[in-house]
Amino acid sequence: MVGTSERKAQLEARLKVLEEKLFEIGAELDSHQSRDWEELAIERETDEVLEGEGRAGKVEMAAIRAALVRIDENTYGDCVQCGDDIAEARLDLLPFTPLCADCARKLSR
Repeated sequence: MVGTSERKAQLEARLKVLEEKLFEIGAELDSHQSRDWEELAIERETDEVLEGEGRAGKVEMAAIRAALVRIDENTYGDCVQCGDDIAEARLDLLPFTPLCADCARKLSR
């Protein structure tokens, strides 16, 4: 069983990785300024992929920050929907998840 302090450190480390990745994505997007139409088209395709990665990263960062708040409020590991415990195995896979498996299934229907 992973302790809350270990889980917090894991979430903070992931948040740092995501922040660095978003910075790199921003720098890469800013660097695309080709005057050649063919290169510009290729860069635009790459930009769309990078923008998608950036959006996904921002969503994960928000979820991690919310999980860190739950840790500070001593509610981490409790489902925000029903209040039941979130299974340790689920937290191992998705340490920032706010929902138990049952509530997540209900929401995905």
